[in-house]
Amino acid sequence: MDDKDKVIVWLHSEIKTPPFTQAARIEAGLLLRRLQQGESIGLPQSRPMPSIGSHCHELRVRDENKNWRIIYRIDEDAIVIVEVFSKTTQETPQGVIETCQRRLRKFDNQ
Repeated sequence: MDDKDKVIVWLHSEIKTPPFTQAARIEAGLLLRRLQQGESIGLPQSRPMPSIGSHCHELRVRDENKNWRIIYRIDEDAIVIVEVFSKTTQETPQGVIETCQRRLRKFDNQ
């Protein structure tokens, strides 16, 4: 890790095999590394999630038979991982959005 790289802060979940396949775990790791190095990732791998909060995004990782989502926020000094889940519908479930908002509020108030 370079001195300029942002740290990754995990508020919840992890990326491991299983349930991720090894290929999906590697893809997620590479995407997170790019974010740590300050790269801006756009569609189709990442999209903004303003419904969760400012600077929040959703990484998209396609697996053999699942579509994983990693909700993260880009802070000045860190990449904050808020949630990792398997997405089964086109819409992000309202419960996931509310959980992410709650975790971020708690994190910001520490």
